[in-house]
Amino acid sequence: MAGLDLGVTRQAGQAFTPLGAAETFRLFVRLKLRLVAGNVRGDTARKLGFAFTLIVAAGVAVLGFVLLALLRIVPDRAVAADLGVVVFTVFLLGWTVVPLLAFGLDDTLDPAKLALLPLRTRQLMIGMFAGSVTGPWPLASLVIMAGAVIGLPGGVGGVLLGVVAVVLQFALCVVVSRLVTTSLSGVLRSRRGRDLLAVGMVFVVLAAQLPNLLVNRGVDGDLGAVLHDTAAVLRWTPPGMAAHAITDGGLVAVAELVFLALLVAGLAWLWIVALRAALVRPDASTQAATVRRTRGRGLAGLLPDGPLAAVVTKELKYARREPRGRVGWMAAVGVTVLLSFSFGGDDGPGGAFAAIGPAALGALMVGMQACNSFGIDGRSLWMNAVVHGSPRALRTDLAGRHLAVALIAVPLLTALAVISAVLAGDPLSAVPGALTAYGVLGVTLGTGAVTSVVFPYTVPERMNAFTGAAPGQGGIAFAGSFGAMIASGVLVLPVALPVLLGISWLSVLAVPYGAAVAWAGRRLGADLGYARLPDILEAVSKPS
Repeated sequence: MAGLDLGVTRQAGQAFTPLGAAETFRLFVRLKLRLVAGNVRGDTARKLGFAFTLIVAAGVAVLGFVLLALLRIVPDRAVAADLGVVVFTVFLLGWTVVPLLAFGLDDTLDPAKLALLPLRTRQLMIGMFAGSVTGPWPLASLVIMAGAVIGLPGGVGGVLLGVVAVVLQFALCVVVSRLVTTSLSGVLRSRRGRDLLAVGMVFVVLAAQLPNLLVNRGVDGDLGAVLHDTAAVLRWTPPGMAAHAITDGGLVAVAELVFLALLVAGLAWLWIVALRAALVRPDASTQAATVRRTRGRGLAGLLPDGPLAAVVTKELKYARREPRGRVGWMAAVGVTVLLSFSFGGDDGPGGAFAAIGPAALGALMVGMQACNSFGIDGRSLWMNAVVHGSPRALRTDLAGRHLAVALIAVPLLTALAVISAVLAGDPLSAVPGALTAYGVLGVTLGTGAVTSVVFPYTVPERMNAFTGAAPGQGGIAFAGSFGAMIASGVLVLPVALPVLLGISWLSVLAVPYGAAVAWAGRRLGADLGYARLPDILEAVSKPS
């Protein structure tokens, strides 16, 4: 068990001796490479995907290195220094946030995956560090930051200290990243933790747009002043000190690098403490949950007993308990509010488009979740395939799924229409905005019913909520999503376009039009899907 000094024998008959730091590092590098090689062996799709990843990572590394190196030709050295501070800070933030998104996909992030290795806690920390820096993207980030050694120094001292600064900055990124993931590993393995992660990551992505929105809403648009003020604050953060050390190259830079080295050592010690605690803490994800016998709740409980009510109840439980489903809902709401805030500014398009457009786009994003209705059922879809004895039964199944989406989406779209109208300065446009959104939702559900049976794919059963299709099904997922989006966009034009152009009274036709398209989509989808149920079951049951 990790945390105990079990030692490793070199030859039979010799005493057990623990692995040294260098040996542990090399061992885990080889293990990571073997893991990557085994993951792509015998699967053409995975080989092509890994090759594509290598090409993209190499391209990003070269481009980033060149861009940072080009800071050398910036006339104003203060601007170059400010850019260096901001870039180094962004790298630290990226290293902190992105691994949380990948938790559950990369075995080197979860200490529980390595708990049975016969290594001390310190050795395990070194091994996890080695696994973290082995790969195309960690090397790409190191190459990009190395460009600062050319672009930022003002003299030979800056170049020499720059090499040390880049190494310390890279070590800081890795140690902070692994300290955060190790400390949160127990929570991230639980369902509640994955829920919080999904919510947090959506808001982090949306928060990245705040600077642009603040500028559009009338905040001082002098980008040079904004950059200088931001860098002045970030200058005293650890990555800011690393960038300043490269620019300064004097005694102050030496002191900053010494502080940075001590900080990295201190964080590494905290990582060891967190790792030791993570290895002995009970795993919340394996604890038994309380099983309650419940009846249908809310509007689903008002439906008469039968297949329709059963499907609605099941889908509402998915929406409440399944993190992968909630990500789409939160993204739709967040993007709509973001667009409402942006369009409502002085630089926005104004008029009916600003008041109605965000709600309609939110309806499109919500309805897009129905373009692979059977994917989240996975292997359990075999029960549906057994009991559906006619296309009508499948049509009822699709109707239940659509009704469950509508029960959640209609109140949300109403609130989003009101928010968009208020921010646009035209509260009365909330009524046509909501009606148009309802129509768009119906059209999208109808097209989703067809794509669900024509382009079904597996939704991976992983701890991470930010996963797409199973390996080898990325093209099918793209075709289904893109096809549903294009078809929905074309079908909503007859009612949405006149409303967006200012003919608001036509919005009363959006709801019956959307309901008709949804009914037609369910009927066509059921007729096509009933004959393809075995194929659909196979497609949504691929190993992930």
